[in-house]
Amino acid sequence: MKNILLPTDFSDNSWNAIDYATELFKDEDCTFFLLNIYSQIIYESIHVSDIPSKRSIENTVKTNAITNLEHVKKTFIHTSPNQKHQFEIIALFGSLIEAVEEVVKSKKIDLIVMGTKGATGTKEVFMGSNTVRVINTIKSCPVLAIPKNFTLISKPSEITFATDFTHFYSKEELQPIIEFAKSFDAIIRIVYIQQQEGSLTEEQKFNLSMLQKYFKDITYYQHSLTKSESISKSIKVFTKELDVYLLAMLNYAHGFMDKLTREPVIKKMAFHTQIPLLVIPESGMSTAYSKTIKKTSKLEGIE
Repeated sequence: MKNILLPTDFSDNSWNAIDYATELFKDEDCTFFLLNIYSQIIYESIHVSDIPSKRSIENTVKTNAITNLEHVKKTFIHTSPNQKHQFEIIALFGSLIEAVEEVVKSKKIDLIVMGTKGATGTKEVFMGSNTVRVINTIKSCPVLAIPKNFTLISKPSEITFATDFTHFYSKEELQPIIEFAKSFDAIIRIVYIQQQEGSLTEEQKFNLSMLQKYFKDITYYQHSLTKSESISKSIKVFTKELDVYLLAMLNYAHGFMDKLTREPVIKKMAFHTQIPLLVIPESGMSTAYSKTIKKTSKLEGIE
């Protein structure tokens, strides 16, 4: 049984993400947790004179949130009935990150699925995106970001795994990708974008060998791309040419995802990408092991 968290603000984007998740896992036993977070901002839109107390305001807003959540739940049960799927609703007061962290822990969430809003033209909105905040903050659960208006026509038959081979991969980190590949009978395309000319370092070769070990029971291919004007453009061109419908990346300090978020173009990647983006946080063990490998490499003059 998978436990999947679906944060929603009742927008078209969140409806689309819920629709994608229920369709993607239609053949698996799942409990979907529909989560709505209401905050002080909502209070400010209500005239205090109309409602006698802050507690009354909170109760009113919570009641509205629960009513809307029940509507979403009933809609999906009615339009896409599935005996394998269960829905639970959760309405919480507070900040997005605190609420998501609480639910991920208490409900033992396996995956968070969220929609992205698309380009709005301002850097501040991009960096303030709820999806990006969850990706950068939640360290105990992978996040699947669904682009605006993306429709699941068929299950992903190919998964692009973008990496720079500078991170020691643990099986725990790669498990979400492995599970996706096995569940959907998909092949994995490991994509290495060369930042500069030259062969892999000993550290990169070692990490690649571990990656190959973990993927031994899955059909996978390796690709090396020369960086064009940006990493984001290179990935987009690659995924478009091969009709890849799922992009996966590990999120770790000073790693590939970190480099991507520093690119002026890729700062908007979660919004501009035309395919779903699966972001997996690093594990503590991998962090420690990667540091050991880097330290050893430096002592031996590998770097």
